[in-house]
Amino acid sequence: MNKQLNLFDEAQSLWKEEANRSSKRDYDFDTLSGDPLETLYYPADGEQNGYLDQLGFPGQYPFTRGIHANMYRGKLWTMRQFSGFGTPKETNERYHFLMKEGQMGLSVAYDMPTLMGYDPGHPFAEGEVGKCGVSVASLKDMETLFSGIDLGKISVSQTINGPAVILLVFYIAVAEKQGIPLENLRGTMQNDILKEFIAQKEWIFPPEASMRVVTDMMQYCTEYMPQFNTISISGYHIREAGSTAVQELAFTLADGFTYIEYAVKAGLDVDEFAPRLSFFFNSHLDFFEEIAKFRAARRIWARHLKEKYGAKNPRSWKLRFHTQTAGCSLTAQQPENNISRTAFQAMAAVLGGTQSLHTNSMDETLALPTRKAAEIALRTQQLIAFETGVANVADPLGGSWYIEELTNRMETEAEEYFKQIEDLGGVIPAIEEGFFQREIAHAASDYQKKVDANTRIVVGVNKFEKENEEIEIPILEIGNEAEEEQLKALNQLRSERNQEEVDAALRHIQTAATGTENLLPPILEAAKAYATLGEIVDALKAEFGEWQESAVF
Repeated sequence: MNKQLNLFDEAQSLWKEEANRSSKRDYDFDTLSGDPLETLYYPADGEQNGYLDQLGFPGQYPFTRGIHANMYRGKLWTMRQFSGFGTPKETNERYHFLMKEGQMGLSVAYDMPTLMGYDPGHPFAEGEVGKCGVSVASLKDMETLFSGIDLGKISVSQTINGPAVILLVFYIAVAEKQGIPLENLRGTMQNDILKEFIAQKEWIFPPEASMRVVTDMMQYCTEYMPQFNTISISGYHIREAGSTAVQELAFTLADGFTYIEYAVKAGLDVDEFAPRLSFFFNSHLDFFEEIAKFRAARRIWARHLKEKYGAKNPRSWKLRFHTQTAGCSLTAQQPENNISRTAFQAMAAVLGGTQSLHTNSMDETLALPTRKAAEIALRTQQLIAFETGVANVADPLGGSWYIEELTNRMETEAEEYFKQIEDLGGVIPAIEEGFFQREIAHAASDYQKKVDANTRIVVGVNKFEKENEEIEIPILEIGNEAEEEQLKALNQLRSERNQEEVDAALRHIQTAATGTENLLPPILEAAKAYATLGEIVDALKAEFGEWQESAVF
């Protein structure tokens, strides 16, 4: 017991030193009634069984209680609203509006043709250009998208996966044109191709070829972009596809471990790249379950990185994550209720210790958000940050019997999934065998049966409905003008560029794809010659081919 107390006292002392040394916001952290609050609450005598092993102090292994010593007293989470629609010019205007309203970082939503690697004018792009995100088909588009925005001063997250390498080099080229050193760039590429095969289904190349591209990106960014997160390992879409919270947790972390294994196999040291891996989770409606999920995720990641993968840098052990509220929980019926749903989900993310947050808009089941709906969603975060008091104390629910039991249970069940995945040969064999797809399908079916049987209530859908409801909120409508404008701009670009340079650069990409050369330099060369997204994808397809998953029943 004395040894345990000595360890506790030492950890407590180190935490206090770090918390006092860390920066603090100029803010009143007392209760609304004026009572002072401590930064953290914990057992005073250190006698709780397993406190240091299972919980510890914020900023200390295993990071269950948070990755920073004073959490939001030092810095609030980044309020990063996901946004993109129509043309690059229209989206650029929305970004300037959001930054004016207090948004701290940008998050780019691309349209479906861009996500799938098609230029405007391709038959598969017809009718979809600019509809669910912004259309970006060339470096010229990316220049317009970030016009008047200093990429050296703001972090930018990009939700792009199959063609992520191409959008990354467009971004790099814009930064170079702005005169910004690559080592100063901050942001994240989602770039999580494994979850595409598992849930979202927006892949281009087969799994192994896709992992080659991702690994090349990790190598390049480790060397040249040390502040940039190469991959945002995403559970969000796994949850949106119908998974349970435990499945989201387990499948997402299993994907993360796979990226580590591929990078190490390629010759990278785990401590060189692991600190720049980040995560992206869903925050759903079961308030306490979501908080427990986030806490369990940090503990599992820290333990595996330290014990299994031999990471020695504490920064490698820290799981940093962005959260988005659950789009699949929003309803077209009584859409104003979605404001409340989003607020509860956002609160869970904050109590779970998120590093950045997107709050969905009330109208997102009907259309892309209007400016007003996006503003309300941003204000929801600001209300949580500045009016509720939940950011004043680190891990305020830590020590709750209920929260700790949920956290432990989720960790145990996630480990059981890891064993099943390992028995199947790993994540990629499990994808090819349809394991993840079946598990998610069964979970989604079970949930829907409960809704249909009214044992799970969705307000306004299967209870408290309104007869003959008319939707009275304004809707953002994206017409065909964006597609016409993008096609016109693309044709003009092709007429003005040096086609010989483009052709040579595309040949270089195809040659690199046949060997072991890192793909980013030749793709960057092609981007600077104003080769288009679709042309670069086609050059890679010529070597890598495409992939069709087997049907799952």
